[in-house]
Amino acid sequence: MKTQVVIIGAGPSGLLLGQLLHNAGISNVVLERQTPEHVQGRIRAGILENGTVDLLREAGVSERMDAEGLVHEGVEFLVDGIRIPVPLKELTGGKTVMVYGQTEVTRDLMEARSKSSAQTMYGVSNVQLFDVKSDSPYVTFEKQGETYRIDCDYIAGCDGFHGVSRKAIPSEMTREYERVYPFGWLGLLSDTPPVNHELIYAHHSRGFVLCSQRSLTRSRYYLQVPLSDSVEAWSDERFWDELKQRLPKELADKLVTGHSLEKSIAPLRSFVVEPMQYGNLFLVGDAAHIVPPTGAKGLNLAASDVNYLYRILCKVYQEGRIDLLETYSPMALRRVWKGERFSWFMTNLLHDFAGMNAFDRKMQQADREYYLTSRAGLTTIAENYVGLPFESVE
Repeated sequence: MKTQVVIIGAGPSGLLLGQLLHNAGISNVVLERQTPEHVQGRIRAGILENGTVDLLREAGVSERMDAEGLVHEGVEFLVDGIRIPVPLKELTGGKTVMVYGQTEVTRDLMEARSKSSAQTMYGVSNVQLFDVKSDSPYVTFEKQGETYRIDCDYIAGCDGFHGVSRKAIPSEMTREYERVYPFGWLGLLSDTPPVNHELIYAHHSRGFVLCSQRSLTRSRYYLQVPLSDSVEAWSDERFWDELKQRLPKELADKLVTGHSLEKSIAPLRSFVVEPMQYGNLFLVGDAAHIVPPTGAKGLNLAASDVNYLYRILCKVYQEGRIDLLETYSPMALRRVWKGERFSWFMTNLLHDFAGMNAFDRKMQQADREYYLTSRAGLTTIAENYVGLPFESVE
């Protein structure tokens, strides 16, 4: 087999890159170790930045998103029982965010790819990358007992933190940056109306809370919990009771409870590998970086990587601009680190950390008072939340 680009991983970043390249006439094959049902069943983020929304529209997969997605012009912070609105649209010159679940994004991309002539191979194993520093890289894999080889020009590693792509780069050629947070988020998904029309990020003495949503009838709630907790220890009843204790009475009284569709504990971590390129191998999304979900940046940073790699490859194939290939990693990383900073900032602003002394707590309180009571502080939050603009590839 031969193609121009091999994409490893059929999550939203791999499928979005594949769709954009296919539309541009650049042949590609997507390899995925899981089944389509498993890929589509993953419960993930639901906040899309302006740039991500525009990229999905450019890929031609936005019809359902534009019909069913919820445009949000603001978010709310809740501190010491006081609700503080952040008018995103007003503070950013008209920018907003879209509430549309990653599961739905993946479904739209999978349907678009199935209607095209582009090839996706699910259920593959033992994927290996060869000669990625040469002009003739290739990938081998196994499927149903058969071994296959695909020759290509470029490889996009969109296979997540635990994938094979990053491991194909010699460790002495990379540097990793990591921070592991001493708590997790217990998340519950339910077919209940959201408690508020805007998302709520709350600091509480009992722990952080996020009141999020997927639609007007489906809600997603999160509680800060110790990493030692288990999902089994949290019945639905215990979750709803704890959530009510962390909300002011006016919201707790409005909260509609129900059976959980999904419940899980996600550890929080920050991770970045540099560089994001090795020869003709390019790392995309979680293969190169992880952010705490507090800033709603995970899927959006992956889309940012896709944006840069797609535009660079278009110029390579259409204009012969191979000089642009080496700009991918520094360009992607500039935006990655800004997303990491905002996620780190939001996490520090709103969570209680074990071992915080009195000085630390006063500094955290002073940060909240500045950022949430001044227009300059609110504007900083708003600009980062809706997403910083992409750099031009030229």
